[in-house]
Amino acid sequence: MSENRQQGPAGRSPTVADILALPVLAGGGPRVVTGEESVDRPVRWVHITELTDPASFLKGGELVLTTGMPLPDDPAGVRRYVDELAAVGAAALVIELVRRYHRPPDALVQACRARGLPLVTLARDVNFLEVTQVVHTLILGHQAEAMRRTQRVHEAFTALTLRGAGPEEVLRAGAEMSGRTVVLENLVHRALVCEPSGATAQAALAQWERRSRTTPATDRAGVAGPECWLTAPVEYQGERWGRVVMLPGRAFGPEDVTVLERTAMALTIARLTHPTPWERTAHRNALRDLVEQRHRSPADARARVAALGLPVEHARFVAVLADLPSEEDTAAAETRLAEEPATTGARALVGLLSPTRLGVLLALRPSRPWREAVERLSRTALGAAPDAAVSVGPPADDLAGVARSFREAARVAEATEPGRLLPPGRSFHERSDIGLRRLLFALRDDLRVQDYAERQLGPLLDHDARHGTGLVPTLRGYLDAAGNKTAAARACGLSRETVYQRLRTIERLLGRDLESGEQRTELHVALHALDALRAHPSTGRDRPSSG
Repeated sequence: MSENRQQGPAGRSPTVADILALPVLAGGGPRVVTGEESVDRPVRWVHITELTDPASFLKGGELVLTTGMPLPDDPAGVRRYVDELAAVGAAALVIELVRRYHRPPDALVQACRARGLPLVTLARDVNFLEVTQVVHTLILGHQAEAMRRTQRVHEAFTALTLRGAGPEEVLRAGAEMSGRTVVLENLVHRALVCEPSGATAQAALAQWERRSRTTPATDRAGVAGPECWLTAPVEYQGERWGRVVMLPGRAFGPEDVTVLERTAMALTIARLTHPTPWERTAHRNALRDLVEQRHRSPADARARVAALGLPVEHARFVAVLADLPSEEDTAAAETRLAEEPATTGARALVGLLSPTRLGVLLALRPSRPWREAVERLSRTALGAAPDAAVSVGPPADDLAGVARSFREAARVAEATEPGRLLPPGRSFHERSDIGLRRLLFALRDDLRVQDYAERQLGPLLDHDARHGTGLVPTLRGYLDAAGNKTAAARACGLSRETVYQRLRTIERLLGRDLESGEQRTELHVALHALDALRAHPSTGRDRPSSG
């Protein structure tokens, strides 16, 4: 192994174990006698001593090398020697068993074990000066590399700030640079953004609010709480807005603190430059992830939604879509809908799914009537935009069924004809409203529907267009009257003789027998399809294309 080997993962400071593995020390046959669980301590410097009180020359983090010559003879003196090294924070004590001792004194072993100080013995003679030179070169190289990495961190976050990065991108950078999970929460302990690193969202966010409340806030970056989270405050207009949390996996180092501090600073600036409340952005992202099923697992989905304050146990979920006439109306409706659940004690996620479509996921107690809650939401949306159309999917008993509920709500929305009347006392559309007319309206973009209407009614439409006749209205009146010619004549304002004549002309042009119930049904469906095509907002035609 080369003496210029790497210092471990991410260029961390060399540890006691790293240094013992160097050839310059490995040749002495090092053996860890006590404190084996602490050999991952970082080593700041190497100190050679033959003094009885070396601690007065130390600052902490030193690997102390000695031949054992100055070690006190009495156990009390040995304990004092070790106590002073441990108190100052020495990384380890290395004693050579060549000159004075050939086995470590019992008093020394007991004292080091009692204080948790790693004690390492060398069975063969080692050149301490050479050890010092090699290790110091290693440490100085690490420090220079650490400075370069710190500079890269500063440059990376400066670039993010200059290009106006949002919270998701900032947290992603913090997680990638630290190799740790990073979470952004607001003052009420809602986890708005989570960037897992080497873990799942479920593991990071489980019971988030409870765990967060046991971790006190700090005025600056620091470790706090029973789980030893590294946290830093995020401010908005000079006031504390929330905090960013780095979750532990291994001991935090100075570079972790630097990354978290720069993450918090970038977030504070981003909070000023992004006017949309981040809670709203978090709701939008959570809704889209649920609708598009972008979570890694159902457990991750539950953890993320729960961390936003939505109950995921013992709840019934209802998907609601509100389609608005314009983006301005959508913005106004989003604000009002976000406030509405709080006034009724319900919990909900509210967010944009497209420029003019809002999604709402209601979480209700299973015993609560869901239509009542949806009606309140619908009237709120209509209060913000009277031309809004609100559609609802069937309730889901768990979060896994939410995507299907939103798909059903979208199908209801697609089948909603403009100006279609609703039952009294209801201002939203649901699946039971979709009859034949709405089904055809939902399928109006399907070329097969257009082709069917054209094949069934094309000759009549062409005849009316060329001759100014009213064969199509007459057919509609006849079919609406269920084949009753007298009722059809009365509905159309025509004489019975005129209706008879027109019906014969229709049979001739279409090659149909209007006495056949099946053929009347086919033509009636074609008329409904024609109505759906004429209601299509993207077409200016009064009839389907004739090819």
